Amino acid sequence: MKPKGEVLTMNAFNRLLMGTAIGLAVSVTSIAAFAETPGNMLVIANRIDDITTLDPAESFEFAGSDVSRNIYGKLVNFDPLNLDAGYSPDLAESWTVSDDGMTITFKMRDGVKFHSGNPVRAEDAAFSLRRAVILNKTPSFILTQFGFTADNANDTIKVDGNTVSITTDKRYATSFVLNCLTSTIGGIVDKELVMANEVDGDMGNAWLKTNSAGSGAYSLGSWKPNESVTLNSNADFYAGAPAMERVIVRHVQESATQRLMLERGDIDVARNLNPEDIAGARGGDGIAIDDELRGRLMYISLNQKHPELSKPKVRQAIKYLIDYKGMQDSFLNGQYVIHQNFLPATYLGAVNENPFSLNIEKAKALLAEAGATGMELEVGVREAQERVEITQSLQNIWAQAGIKLNITVGTAKQILGRYRARELDVYMGAWGPDYPDPHTNAGTFAYNPVNTDEAKATGLLAWRNAWDTGGLTAKVDAAVIEGDRDVRAKMYQDIQAEFRDISPFAVMFQKIEQTGRSENVQHLNLGGAITAVSYWPVTK
Repeated sequence: MKPKGEVLTMNAFNRLLMGTAIGLAVSVTSIAAFAETPGNMLVIANRIDDITTLDPAESFEFAGSDVSRNIYGKLVNFDPLNLDAGYSPDLAESWTVSDDGMTITFKMRDGVKFHSGNPVRAEDAAFSLRRAVILNKTPSFILTQFGFTADNANDTIKVDGNTVSITTDKRYATSFVLNCLTSTIGGIVDKELVMANEVDGDMGNAWLKTNSAGSGAYSLGSWKPNESVTLNSNADFYAGAPAMERVIVRHVQESATQRLMLERGDIDVARNLNPEDIAGARGGDGIAIDDELRGRLMYISLNQKHPELSKPKVRQAIKYLIDYKGMQDSFLNGQYVIHQNFLPATYLGAVNENPFSLNIEKAKALLAEAGATGMELEVGVREAQERVEITQSLQNIWAQAGIKLNITVGTAKQILGRYRARELDVYMGAWGPDYPDPHTNAGTFAYNPVNTDEAKATGLLAWRNAWDTGGLTAKVDAAVIEGDRDVRAKMYQDIQAEFRDISPFAVMFQKIEQTGRSENVQHLNLGGAITAVSYWPVTK
């Protein structure tokens, strides 16, 4: 095993990958097979090494969002059995909007309790939103974009009896504000329990990293980083006790191992099967394959601090040094489709224009015009099979254009840490929407109001890549307050057209999640393109 904190080179990673796959396969086959998992338990294999915290005010990764959605109720939320209906009441049973459109007042649902037994109050909702603003962690921009600050949080987020009201700095579409409250940061925490665990004024942040204080369908049993997450059902969940009394998510890196475990009955669900293992498992006895369009995008980005990567023609050249179709039709077959825009399909303003294709000669000409020849770059990538394969494809093609691409593979925490510190030349990764409004991606890919290291706007991808957006920030500001839906959609279409041309991002694919599951598992919804997975409707 590598020493803790060490980032792997490409060759070391390949050796580890092979050894891990063999070791896991041996360990799985050496234990007695289960005919099936217990009828009241859901066991899932998934890559969960991106979890760095379980505090809803701080969590900002895919697997962490899955956990949070099942632990924390929100003022408004999504019904997993009717996602097309959009947001609906959750801990707030209703809401009203002021005549000026700036204040939304939520009436709390009566009789709901936290896992601790404490009642869910308007005070808890206000505390949770204020806390997220004051802590100012990575996802805080989702709330602070409405003008909330540590200084004004008590004045803009108020409690009056059984209601909590929020007042924004200007009029926004009500749907935009409510959609933002469905994100992970909108999770309502138990104020009494959290503050009982406060240390040195951290508002319980250290404690909530590894504990839970929610009112949702499940409470946290345990989180063992890079190993597993265990959730225990909440018998007093206001929507009814979940049929699955326990959910265990096991970190299993390898597709082949996940497939073997699924076929043996050691797990109920395998979430990271590659196309080859999907094909092999399809039609297997008692196994079903689900295909679900997700909002996740696969992209590469270029650090604009780099003197060569900041040249417009170099940025353009890179977009012609990607074998979009070749990857889509081979190792990504059935699981990703070409998509070169920052808004996922199904979102307001989404477009299906994909103007770039592999053209090495054109790229070489652009690089020559820019005077950028003989570049040597470092790309950071998480140790996930399809991401590494994409990066290897880039490495091979870029070499043909005279670019030496050195691949650094690490855990999600390692690579994301360097990316958020603006240290990587090139980043290869994925991005998923935080809420189902076009601003969720426009406001991070094409928005960067303060492009300085001191701003530490780590939730904004444009900031992480030190890109000032070339004037798109103002256009994003205008689009988010436009009240006419059709006009707003056209604004995002225009922003994306300009973004494709000038940005240091090459958006490549949108994800189709193919999940292997035991046929007896019913009502598992991964969240479509708009939210995270829901375990509480699941039955066997």
